[in-house]
Amino acid sequence: MLEPGFWDDQDAAQKVISESNGLKDIVGDFVALNDTQENLEMTLELLREEFDADLQEELGEELKEFKGKLEDFELQMLLSDEFDKNSAILEIHSGAGGTESQDWASMLLRMYTRWADDRGFKVETLDYQAGDEAGVKSVTLSIKGHNAYGYLKAEKGVHRLVRISPFDSSGRRHTSFSSIEVMPEFEGDIDIDIKPEDVKIDTYRSSGAGGQHVNTTDSAVRMTHIPTGAIVTCQTERSQIKNRERAWNLLKAKIYQIKIEEEEARLLEIRGEQKEIGWGSQIRSYVFHPYSMVKDHRTNAETGNVGAVMDGEIDAFINAYLRSRIS
Repeated sequence: MLEPGFWDDQDAAQKVISESNGLKDIVGDFVALNDTQENLEMTLELLREEFDADLQEELGEELKEFKGKLEDFELQMLLSDEFDKNSAILEIHSGAGGTESQDWASMLLRMYTRWADDRGFKVETLDYQAGDEAGVKSVTLSIKGHNAYGYLKAEKGVHRLVRISPFDSSGRRHTSFSSIEVMPEFEGDIDIDIKPEDVKIDTYRSSGAGGQHVNTTDSAVRMTHIPTGAIVTCQTERSQIKNRERAWNLLKAKIYQIKIEEEEARLLEIRGEQKEIGWGSQIRSYVFHPYSMVKDHRTNAETGNVGAVMDGEIDAFINAYLRSRIS
């Protein structure tokens, strides 16, 4: 960072600083864990020499806290795939069911926004398609932070909600679905060959939640990659040129994700495994009625504290998924 010309390219400089800060955090966490372990060992020796009930209780509490921090650190070390360190692009799409599923999509939007805020990640809305009566049809978020993609890749799939519908005057139970797509965000660090003639570009007026520029100019951009059918949209910038640039990076990320899924499907075929794809193949269920439970069907991790989960406390599910991939 002290090299001449380091700040000539602001974007590249910020990327280096972000990676540097991420590494510093890892080293700092390791040093802190090591110091805590030494202090715990000293406390244990004191207890062996002379028993003290209060000191023993304090040691038990500190051990519990230490175990949690150690598990979090181990999890960071699991994020070793090529683009785990990157920021993430997260898309939420409501399923069939109109207002019910659109409201569920908005609840997931709140959940992931709160999770990101709690981790100190920066959240930016790239595209927002409001629901017909409530909620959202689809939304695309940029979640910036070290290892954001590494964590959020655990969330990709169909999420199922069971509840008494607030939109049903008869008070009947409804089941709603929304799908989550997660891709690493690229800023010039991947070589994906996209031919311009393979991309259809449409412009339209922004339809976001507000702002003076919304519905005034055709600044929003939709790109369709004809060979794969991948579609991305961006309307966060006032300028169509800037939206085109961001949409192009989104398209690169989506095509990269498609290539990953194709490779995974090929390996599954070689192994003779079959993977069902569809709204019925949900990865997680959120049950509000007739009982309270959130359960991940891939790892069997579950909790009865639905309120906490909807407030963004999803680390237990992410951790269980990441650990299951190496077990």
